[in-house]
Amino acid sequence: MNRPVYPFTALVGQERLRLGLLLGAVSPALSGILVRGEKGTAKSTAVRALADLLPTQRVVEGCPFRLPPEDHDGLCPSPPSSPCRSDAGVVTVRVPVVELPVGATEDRVAGTIDLERALREGVRGFEPGLLAAAHRGILYVDEVNLLDDHVVDLLLDSAAMGVNTVEREGISLAHPARFRLVGTMNPEEGELRPQLLDRFGLCVTVEGSRDPRERVEIMRRRSEYEDDPEGFADRWREQQDRLAARIRAAMDLLPAVEAGPDVLLRIATVCLDAGVDGHRGDLTLLRASTALAAWHGRDTVTAPDVEEVGDLVLSHRRRRSPLQEIAAPTASGAGGVR
Repeated sequence: MNRPVYPFTALVGQERLRLGLLLGAVSPALSGILVRGEKGTAKSTAVRALADLLPTQRVVEGCPFRLPPEDHDGLCPSPPSSPCRSDAGVVTVRVPVVELPVGATEDRVAGTIDLERALREGVRGFEPGLLAAAHRGILYVDEVNLLDDHVVDLLLDSAAMGVNTVEREGISLAHPARFRLVGTMNPEEGELRPQLLDRFGLCVTVEGSRDPRERVEIMRRRSEYEDDPEGFADRWREQQDRLAARIRAAMDLLPAVEAGPDVLLRIATVCLDAGVDGHRGDLTLLRASTALAAWHGRDTVTAPDVEEVGDLVLSHRRRRSPLQEIAAPTASGAGGVR
């Protein structure tokens, strides 16, 4: 029996991290979240726990690109001889969490020539990489600031476009690569270039709790989980089910959410006053505000939505002193993640 992951609803504190992850779950168009902070602050635990809340997926059995049956024939780049192209069955699976190691090369990430098949059959074949494995899932990159810049560029391009294109050594191939990107980093180990920082949709800074009672609660819950993972997960099952249902409802509502002219003007003004370069900040703030409205069960974006997500969208994009209006929200602003 597989050990259950630590429940998302059992996490203590880290409201902004949880909110950022939930918004990314509701709207993958946010192009990822960057988590900055010290080690041991539940970053990887929260990511794995989030995947457990997302709806299950139907995929064609054996498809290396994790395509659903309704899209398979038109989008799968596998050759006709591949098992997934000939009467393959359909299976229901959980959302994957694919971890990208720090030393990953571009070939490992994007895919490369299948040398074994080339030697065996004398044809150029394609061996899918981590981007294919992460399609419709979560791609988790720990210490993203230590990756080669061109690999980070590749990840961010795929996260934004939803497609991975490989052109090398006589092979030209494209496959869907829509995933929720989560990168973590410790700023003390080096920073990302501003151009790369700007490509992450959201950014949150985390740190260990300074509240002794909260730290005690973290120890208590973690100890209970380590002693009896199944029993601990069962005790949080009802809250987990409610949160999972809320995520599904927000995902369904998202396409119907609209932002009026006043809200659009507010977003543009906030970004200008914060000294944000270009228009990516404006568009991301609109998407994040729309996702937050859907999270709260509304089909209209309001000015408070813009204020609540302002720090997540603009903290890594500001070029001068931030506005007072987009300072970190009060505790009540994070209530949606409980």
